[in-house]
Amino acid sequence: MKVMLRRNDAGHLTVYVPKKDLEEVVVKEIDSPDGKIFTLANGWELSFTDLPEPLKLPQTFEAKRLA
Repeated sequence: MKVMLRRNDAGHLTVYVPKKDLEEVVVKEIDSPDGKIFTLANGWELSFTDLPEPLKLPQTFEAKRLA
């Protein structure tokens, strides 16, 4: 699914999912062999591959929902 990553006014990383009209703060980041896994405030886990370092935000990326 396509999601947008950006920083909110407080400087926290947020994820916006247009198809669900959902915007949540990232509460946990994990490095995995396949890329990064972000855990959102609502409990969703999203897997990202090929995220550039450093992140230039806001930007749209492809993510896979794990949980």
